[in-house]
Amino acid sequence: MNITLIGMAGAGKSTIGKALAKRLDYTFIDVDRLITDRTGMPLQVLIDKQGDSALLRFEEEAILGLGQVDNCIISPGGSVIYSEKSMVYLKNISKVFFLDASFRSIARRIPNARRRGIVGLRDRSLKELFEERLVLYNKYADFSVKIRGKENIQGIVDRVIRLCFMVES
Repeated sequence: MNITLIGMAGAGKSTIGKALAKRLDYTFIDVDRLITDRTGMPLQVLIDKQGDSALLRFEEEAILGLGQVDNCIISPGGSVIYSEKSMVYLKNISKVFFLDASFRSIARRIPNARRRGIVGLRDRSLKELFEERLVLYNKYADFSVKIRGKENIQGIVDRVIRLCFMVES
């Protein structure tokens, strides 16, 4: 079984994903890292040079190219929900968890959003993107985990594990 973490940049997908992978002895797959390794460019440079659509294309290719993975924690970029193909694939191979952090929390965690490689920031504000994506994250998530402020990472990991394996607390 695999677990996919979706949510906005700054929600904690990588931090929580790494902690979850360590706890479960799973492999951590950072899709943004797969893209930067493949293109040789940081995400923002890729967007600046080739546009949002190029990043979305590389993201979809990286996800659909995962193949048969097992016992993995998959952390795609926040824009993954713009690709129905990617989300259908991820839902077929994993349980999808939406890390639901407030806009205030996201804005605080990524003060340099315009340099972060976030699809859509050329045309919309971070708040507009947040509101647009919230609907899609909820659409595709099997489970939603509310992220509360400066919550303990292990507490979030515990909640994901409980939900994933339906273990009573």
